[in-house]
Amino acid sequence: MEKCTSKKKGVFNASVLANEQIGECFYRLSLAIEGQAAEAFNMTKPGQFAEFELSNASLPSEEKIPNELADKALRQIILRRPFSFSDIEITGNKGKLEVLYCVLGPATLRMKTLSPGDKISIIGPLGNGFSIEREKTLAILVAGGMGVPPLLHLAKELSKSKTKTIAFVGAKSGSQLPCSEIKNVQTLISTDDGSMGFKGFVTAMLKEWLVKEKPDVSKAIIYTCGPEIMMAGVAKIAGEFGIGCQVSLERVMACGTGLCQGCAVKCIDKKTKEAGYKLCCKDGPVFWADEVVF
Repeated sequence: MEKCTSKKKGVFNASVLANEQIGECFYRLSLAIEGQAAEAFNMTKPGQFAEFELSNASLPSEEKIPNELADKALRQIILRRPFSFSDIEITGNKGKLEVLYCVLGPATLRMKTLSPGDKISIIGPLGNGFSIEREKTLAILVAGGMGVPPLLHLAKELSKSKTKTIAFVGAKSGSQLPCSEIKNVQTLISTDDGSMGFKGFVTAMLKEWLVKEKPDVSKAIIYTCGPEIMMAGVAKIAGEFGIGCQVSLERVMACGTGLCQGCAVKCIDKKTKEAGYKLCCKDGPVFWADEVVF
């Protein structure tokens, strides 16, 4: 995979523009950057990420902390947290970064209290993003739950070409979907409980569509992000149909730059066929599916 890593990554301060609740537990955080930060993020590829410093953010008032997160709220935040972007807009020496997130633990509990004007330290852009295969005429996006954000960014980039794009988005229920459609992209929804769209796993919907529509697989490529078990299923389907597939993985990252070696991903070397390890933060988070040992 062609590397999509920016050479101008660094530590930057960003200013909060907005932090809006868009669903049951979903929020959209918009950040303003300028100067060297805007220059660095100008070449960011979909799938790349940044490490956010959230230890200085405040917790919500006690009554606004969900019962299921009461214990997690007490945990001290030591490490930065990685977030990919749902959108990036750079104009001249100024820019806007957009992050969709779900409140799941002590860091995101604090993240949701950020208000316009607050400052936040970010390290980025980091990692290896999606490789846009220009010779492919059909891009199939498969997202599960909070795997949606980097695919929103990717869909925007794909819209600049003549690539036809279709998106499959799955979640446990309709209330757990971060979005119900991707702008300017045919979007098919699946929910485990059938509360919205296709009833069942997004992988089942994908396979059913491939069997029915019979696309030219030589001209198609799959991009996927979501729970690892879902991506393993997508990778299996891609292999069955002979479609190239890129997966965006998630790991706990202490540094995000490859120094700590803590985010190892077991992979198979395509040339030697031997198993080894790569780093999610540096070699990934995007990998070709057929090199990952799920």
